[in-house]
Amino acid sequence: MSLNELAKNIKLLAFDVDGVMTDGSITYDENGIEYKTFNAKDGHGLAKMAKNGFITAIITGRRNGTVDRRATDLMVTEVYQGVRNKLPILEGIMQKYGLDFSQVAYMGDDEPDICILDKVAIAACPNDAVAKVQAVCNYKAERCGGKGAVRELCDFIFDAQN
Repeated sequence: MSLNELAKNIKLLAFDVDGVMTDGSITYDENGIEYKTFNAKDGHGLAKMAKNGFITAIITGRRNGTVDRRATDLMVTEVYQGVRNKLPILEGIMQKYGLDFSQVAYMGDDEPDICILDKVAIAACPNDAVAKVQAVCNYKAERCGGKGAVRELCDFIFDAQN
């Protein structure tokens, strides 16, 4: 099946955060509070998917209140933080909505994402993902993490279905 044909079946888009929705930078202030910077264009893409009936999810290894705020702003359906093994979380989401891997797109950038990328229909990564991730992905964004990669994937899937 071509990538465009795979995109026509997608119902769930799931994303890592650091290095995907952000550029991977982790900023702390003098009090140890962590800050993240998100891309507005990525946000518009995610919100568009949610508004058009797609299930959106965040599955990330770190825990940060900024992620909750961003997810709320973008109407992200499912948010899981502090996750060490991401695959069981994704499988739980799929079971909740009656989906299988052929209906899932996931974007990740580093080794903890490979367990999911190996299974989903569209395994996506930002342009600056680590080499091991790029090797297992069938969709590589032209843009880097936190710089529009999420929007590229959203637009690709949306356009394939409309």
